[in-house]
Amino acid sequence: MAEKEHINVVWLKRDLRLQDNEAISNALKIGKPTLLLYVFEHILLNDEHYSERHFNFIKESLRDINEQLRPFNTKVLTVTSDIQSAFNLIQEFYKIDAIYSHAETGLLVTYNRDKEFTRYCRNNIIQWKESKNNGVERGLVNRDNWFENWENYMNQDLEVFQPLENQLLSFDTIHQLESVINTADLNTPTETPFQKGGSKMGWKYANSFFENRHEEYMTNISKPEASRTSCSRLSPYISWGNMSIRQVFQKGKALKTGSKDKRHIGAFLSRLRWQAHFIQKFEMEHTMENASVNKGYHKLKKSISEDYQIAWREGQTGFPLVDASMRCLIETGYVNFRMRAMLVSFFTHILWQPWQDASAHLSQQFLDFEPGIHFPQLQMQAGETGINNLRIYNPTVNGHKHDPDAVFIKKWVPELALLDTAFIHEPYLMTELEQGLYNFKLGKDYPYPIVDIKENRKRASDILWNMKKDPEVVRESNRILKRHTIQDRNRLLKSD
Repeated sequence: MAEKEHINVVWLKRDLRLQDNEAISNALKIGKPTLLLYVFEHILLNDEHYSERHFNFIKESLRDINEQLRPFNTKVLTVTSDIQSAFNLIQEFYKIDAIYSHAETGLLVTYNRDKEFTRYCRNNIIQWKESKNNGVERGLVNRDNWFENWENYMNQDLEVFQPLENQLLSFDTIHQLESVINTADLNTPTETPFQKGGSKMGWKYANSFFENRHEEYMTNISKPEASRTSCSRLSPYISWGNMSIRQVFQKGKALKTGSKDKRHIGAFLSRLRWQAHFIQKFEMEHTMENASVNKGYHKLKKSISEDYQIAWREGQTGFPLVDASMRCLIETGYVNFRMRAMLVSFFTHILWQPWQDASAHLSQQFLDFEPGIHFPQLQMQAGETGINNLRIYNPTVNGHKHDPDAVFIKKWVPELALLDTAFIHEPYLMTELEQGLYNFKLGKDYPYPIVDIKENRKRASDILWNMKKDPEVVRESNRILKRHTIQDRNRLLKSD
């Protein structure tokens, strides 16, 4: 029996791009025949945090990569399987010497999978070489020099996709593998309200942002409607790795040098830093997926109301900005940061529900779901870190301030669109006579508020402010600050 050909495999995960992909570059530098692989893993297909919109975005991204690979007579082998079964099948045809991937800051299921896969590689005499992902470090015990290391990483030369001739396994070879493996169908709906995946599309968004959309970035960042245009909208492309943060950072930094809009570009770059900061925090405290990072808040008990949670999930709370934000998120996969924070604050403070019960619903809706952002932000907005300022968002105040003409609310809560603007923000203030004049009936055409916001806001504020004084909360707050605080936080807020 002929000896099997030796190959390397690049296991693509949340790094769905060819350019500035260190895992690919490191594999190609070895010079061996190389296979690019993506696995739709059962553990993620069945995980409550994911939904069809995520998998469609991934499929669009893979189609984009395959189009770029066409001149190289190859494509990504794309399968539906558990990861070990996929590699077992490949090994029936080839001897895998090394597997290259990025280190993943993911869910608990992927953390456990990686521990099992480490054993698998050891048992099969395979080297598994993981690259740093977007400057996030493995195995840190504190943040000493973290900012400097991250910034140095961001300023390194970009990796260029340069395979040797015929180094990547050919179409014909991959077709042979596809004949014995459960390949994934990469077709997706052609017409959807979601942003399309892929590096090509991601750079269209990036270029339009850097060319002109950034000019109103800071002005509109908190406005639910205007932010849809003036914010970068790059988050899904960064989350799924269609572009690296380093690519975006260097593009923005170059533009800022000669720009008249330095303040807007600088603010955008600072948010790239914060993005990495939160993912690093999650990397160092993976238990945040299920429990508050500050153990003092584990004693905080809230009564579960399924009725409240359903109303919130369906955008039927009787608070127009809350409902508009939720309906918009469900329909398009995106709302701006302030509206996301308000949705979490309303759920955890006003409805007094545990943040864990909001997690899966929101992650399923966020097209840009990123575990390292998702869980730290949930806890921060819920007021359960002990180190962040407590913010309890008032949706009515935010509506008047950031959607004064109710443009956003009218669009997403059309049953209110014919009311005067003052009533759109607070329809529950309408008298029976006023409802009759508008042929509008509270409780029928639009729900009454499901809670008393003033009373519930005070309850949440009193309880959470008192808990900040709890000895265990204080001890944990000190531990968190020592472990996660960057030496010079002000530098994180500024651009170069």
